[in-house]
Amino acid sequence: MAITWLFLTNFDGKAIITRVNQSKKDEIPAGSEIITVNGMSTADYIAQYVRPYIASSTDYVRENQCVYQLLKGFEGQEFTITIKKPNGSTQQLTLTHARTEEQEIYPPFEDFNLLSYKSLENDIAYLQLNSFENESLDSLFQAVLPEIYKAKAVIIDLRNNGGGSTYIGLNVLKYFVADTLMYGSRSESRMHIPTYKAWGAFLTPTDTLQDNPDWGMTKEDMTKSYLMANDNYYYQFDYYPDTIQMEAKRMNVPTVVLTSNNTASAAEDFLIYADGYKHITKIGSPTYGSTGQPYLFDLPGGGRARICTKNDTYPDGRQFIGYGIVPDIAIKQSLQDYLNNNDVVLQKAIEVLNTQLK
Repeated sequence: MAITWLFLTNFDGKAIITRVNQSKKDEIPAGSEIITVNGMSTADYIAQYVRPYIASSTDYVRENQCVYQLLKGFEGQEFTITIKKPNGSTQQLTLTHARTEEQEIYPPFEDFNLLSYKSLENDIAYLQLNSFENESLDSLFQAVLPEIYKAKAVIIDLRNNGGGSTYIGLNVLKYFVADTLMYGSRSESRMHIPTYKAWGAFLTPTDTLQDNPDWGMTKEDMTKSYLMANDNYYYQFDYYPDTIQMEAKRMNVPTVVLTSNNTASAAEDFLIYADGYKHITKIGSPTYGSTGQPYLFDLPGGGRARICTKNDTYPDGRQFIGYGIVPDIAIKQSLQDYLNNNDVVLQKAIEVLNTQLK
């Protein structure tokens, strides 16, 4: 069977088929679980052939990617899989990576819009921001702002926002807080000076406690050399809050921000700026747990790679790299919710805001 479009999602550690070609929707129904790959259990196959090649700062994103990339391969490569369908029956399939002209997907993807807005019951405004990469978001936001001003509460959905520019997000958030100073993340970047690193290769932690006149090095030089040799010396970027100056009306109504494992980079910066405001509640799943700011470079054979170049923290030093930003109320969609098109995260947000509005 030649099939290109096969979309997989991690639900509770299981590799679930969530979308397929329209022509295959009956043969491979959404909700089917891949239980074996090439004669191995899916878990064993992932452990041996997938997980070792997935890099992520957070374990849950790594597991999500292991499932998503489970059947990635070259054109012509074959996979023999066993699927367990929602009705409990099993079927073995041999899949071959091949090009296809069929573009129809089932269930179809929602149209991607940079910004979506709608008014919900009880005067709750729903604002979906899917990226901070495009400066046109500001004009789109300004177009719906008059309607948002009428709301008694606001939901800001960042679940599909993978980031972009921190300040594009801040230019939206500033309308929902009253402060003139807003505090974003602190940043540091690993510093590498080869000579210091070479000196430090011969040092122990005890050597950093005092000057070494014989080497002409101060205690500070000894410490710097030791830390660089162990890849643990960081340059601290200057830090200062952002000053907000605007004449436009600002809102201070009950606000919920929706998050997911896909909320990343500048969208996480948005959440750090929003941290500590009592009228803002985060609902959903922990975020991606990455700073962004990648260094891109070419690999042999035509591949490319990117590595994050800085470590960000909350203003007070709290870490979120490797952990994600944890929501105030944790809730995630189950497989059954997905199959029933039931957005439990949004429903929870509406429930929380309706309680606050009473």
